[in-house]
Amino acid sequence: MTRRGWLLFASLCVIWGIPYLLIRVAVRELSPATLVFGRTSIAALLLLPIAASRGELRPLLARWRPLLAFAAIEIALPWLLLGSAERRLTSSLTGLLLAAVPLIGAVVAGASGDDDRIGGRRLAGLLLGLGGVSALVGLDLGGMSVLPLAEVGMTAVCYAVGPIVLSRWLSHLPRLGVIAASLTLCALAYAPVAAFQLPSSLPAGRVLASVVTLAVVCTAIAFIVFFALIAAVGPARATVITYVNPAIAALLGVTVLSEPFTAGMGLGFALVLAGSFLATAPNAAPARAPAAAEP
Repeated sequence: MTRRGWLLFASLCVIWGIPYLLIRVAVRELSPATLVFGRTSIAALLLLPIAASRGELRPLLARWRPLLAFAAIEIALPWLLLGSAERRLTSSLTGLLLAAVPLIGAVVAGASGDDDRIGGRRLAGLLLGLGGVSALVGLDLGGMSVLPLAEVGMTAVCYAVGPIVLSRWLSHLPRLGVIAASLTLCALAYAPVAAFQLPSSLPAGRVLASVVTLAVVCTAIAFIVFFALIAAVGPARATVITYVNPAIAALLGVTVLSEPFTAGMGLGFALVLAGSFLATAPNAAPARAPAAAEP
């Protein structure tokens, strides 16, 4: 990998590791729907003119149905669920739980015929990863409500299914145009809901800063960097960030928000990483790499 490739890779690992912390801060004063609207609307205002100037929006008209599905599965639903879950879960634990996205992606890809069938090595990886998730949940949550866990689980499923929709029905379309249009559709969908859930007073500066950073850095800039990384190192290497950004999320949650980091979290994350590596490794011929989870 070139120096530029390493720089893009390191930048994206950090950029997509910090959203969990920012979401945790923002949902203390904003509803999840208001947060999603703020993030998608600002990012859309930044990316839509770029996509339009490149002529990347017109080709999307013929594929509006899969575009709507992708926007709902990859952005609208998981970002709402993530915000709701982080009202009760720490940002570090949420990030570590979402390290299981490649495991779910391997199962979905195998079941849908998009990848090799699951062999012995992949099955071992899935079982190992399942043990890691069980360690994260069983050793650290105690009497925690099942609802936030279900919300994180659904978020992981969405992040695993979204890239499959993209690769099967939208892969021939301009990437930036797809993302810009998806963000715009989500912002329009959440606008009426957010209008009725606006806070009665101006949120604290840290909350406003979190929303702006999520929109500008973790969404608009992040996707531009991600596409540049794919061009520089290829899609397989680019998706290695899937294994790194949960660790960044945990580190930031512990150091910035003083969240606890327990033995169960460390053990569970190690098992999930090992399981993801085995479950997403090709059986024989090179297979499609796991999709990167962007919170």
